Amino acid sequence: MRFSSGPPPRDNYHHGNLRESLIAAALALIAERGPAGFSVAEAARAAGVSPAAPYRHFRDRNALVAEIARQGFERFADQLDRAWNQGRPDPVRAIEACGRAYLAFARQEPAAYAAMFEPGFPIEDDAALLAASERAFGVIRTAAEAACATHRTGGMRPPALMVALHLWALAHGIASLFVSRADASRRKIPMEPEDLLEAGMLIYMQSLGLVPT
Repeated sequence: MRFSSGPPPRDNYHHGNLRESLIAAALALIAERGPAGFSVAEAARAAGVSPAAPYRHFRDRNALVAEIARQGFERFADQLDRAWNQGRPDPVRAIEACGRAYLAFARQEPAAYAAMFEPGFPIEDDAALLAASERAFGVIRTAAEAACATHRTGGMRPPALMVALHLWALAHGIASLFVSRADASRRKIPMEPEDLLEAGMLIYMQSLGLVPT
């Protein structure tokens, strides 16, 4: 009987952290090609494992992207929550801090951000991903509720859910257009994205009577 003295198959090296290796490889591919631009086999090859190895953890490419997006939303929610800081020093300035945190995440983690918002399938298809997404939006909604509670002008108090959706859309639009895209395709603007976002938020909050004009 012959015994090989050579190294074991590469899969053995990755067995203990196969899941993390595949996620890291997929993130690199997403950064290069987008969430829909790679296959499970390509992720396996980039991770240095056999084409069958990913199926120990992920049933298909969508499941791999969903896990990347889920983890991204968890980190995103944590970052937003730290910026919100329980509404200190006041709700309006805390919302501005959330906006800066939103753009910071898109800038720091563009591949995860792409997987989160362009996964290529409905996020409702994955319960864990949906829950993580709702947690992140929940921070924005909490911030909007606190801001709306400060409404002191005449007329009806603006609905917090509407305000949260508007703020989310504003932050996401600026992040997607001016922050998270590759430098070659990013539209140039004559100001920092953070300044553009804060100006937009200020005008919007003033229109609702949440800050003085």
